[in-house]
Amino acid sequence: MAAAAVPVPQGPLVVGVDSSTQSTKALVVDSATGEVVARGQAPHTVVGDDGTGKESVPEQWWEALTEALRQCGTPAREAAAVSVGGQQHGLVALDASGRSVRPALLWNDVRSAPQRDRLIEELGGPKTWAERTGSVPPTSFTVTKWAWLIENEPEAARATAAVRLPHDYLTERLTGYGTTDRGEASGTGWWASGTESYDEEILDLVGLSPELLPRVLRHGEAAGTVRELPDLPLPTGALVATGTGDNMAAALGLGLRPGQPVLSLGTSGTVYAVSVHRPADPTGVVAGFADTRDAWLPLACTLNCTLAVDRIAALLGRDREAVEPGGSAVLLPFLDGERTPNLPHASGLLHGLRHDTTPGQVLQAAYDGAVFALLTALDQVLDEDASPDAPLLLIGGGAKGTAWRETVLRLSGRPVRVPRAEELVALGAAAQAAGLVLGEDPAAVARRWSTAEGPSYDPVPRDEAALERLSRVLSDADGLLRHA
Repeated sequence: MAAAAVPVPQGPLVVGVDSSTQSTKALVVDSATGEVVARGQAPHTVVGDDGTGKESVPEQWWEALTEALRQCGTPAREAAAVSVGGQQHGLVALDASGRSVRPALLWNDVRSAPQRDRLIEELGGPKTWAERTGSVPPTSFTVTKWAWLIENEPEAARATAAVRLPHDYLTERLTGYGTTDRGEASGTGWWASGTESYDEEILDLVGLSPELLPRVLRHGEAAGTVRELPDLPLPTGALVATGTGDNMAAALGLGLRPGQPVLSLGTSGTVYAVSVHRPADPTGVVAGFADTRDAWLPLACTLNCTLAVDRIAALLGRDREAVEPGGSAVLLPFLDGERTPNLPHASGLLHGLRHDTTPGQVLQAAYDGAVFALLTALDQVLDEDASPDAPLLLIGGGAKGTAWRETVLRLSGRPVRVPRAEELVALGAAAQAAGLVLGEDPAAVARRWSTAEGPSYDPVPRDEAALERLSRVLSDADGLLRHA
């Protein structure tokens, strides 16, 4: 029997890359249809010291990218353009030869908490930070990590000739030029969202010369072309798009229009939406990111989501889907402390047990607690232009779970859609590369690919009683949660 014919691509092939905390993925995509014609993936090593430090060697990211592209085979060698989406906020310090002077401090490295607190105070408080940069910097932001490096490893700081973020590093290895985009720059803490330029007062505050930073490219600019690199399975001369951070790439991969809310269910939970209004939240709940184009991506994040609920299921000895309705139990699954609400020292809290409370009701209460925190944050993310009836796009690993979906429906009162497309960061990067090749808006490209299409679920009446219980317990237990 003859082998099935391989479909001929209808448009130029492009490569989208997702360099995440644990691995690098590469997709080769037909720019006309969005069909994934090849894929590859290779892991990274993350090293932690005492639970607060999280580091990776940047050169491993390059090796993983090369391996992922090699797994894609011939299609990668025929690509017309490539774009890199990467984990945000990581501090990559390079010497004059372009090698890392120490392992990169990753987004989830929280050793810089003391420096974060000092920097917020020295610039004039949270309101000043929000007005200048769009965000009150958490410990994930790069500015706090550079301050930590200056204070704790001054020799490494002195040896640093260039400061990059993870996606910047990979893009520079491809092109030979130090560039970034406004989306990635907006998560550093030293880029002023009001002027869309580096903030020299903040750079002075942390002792960082702007000459060490990459040039911020505008929407639609090319970062360069692929250099002649013998071991790289990409064609020399292929266009390289600006690339961006992973959240911005995922938003682009969905082709989001302003006001369309997204709820991402992963180890951590995330809510965001594209907005035409520049965000500046002095409470620090909403990060005022820029998107990849010319708008904004206000975003809020919770630390405890699918992993925390799975842990509760394991403690109860139940399958994660074995929930039961009813009961009066409230469970706030803040097992790792919490960022939204801002309770960094909290632990999980269970309240309202009765003789007739069942294990399935306790597990459902854990789902309720995680989703309640995300929906509360979403209320602060959405602006006045957002429609209250717009469907929630539910993405991430948890979006596949019936219990997660039904909990979101019950507590939000909104319709829900679960996009069929996966690997949205790599797809968003591919759409950016396709937009560069085709001369089109990359968000329009993603919409043509129908990446946000999937099963839709009609709204159900909001469970006001559960929401009121959660709100009351969270308020009443505030002192306990703050000092746990």
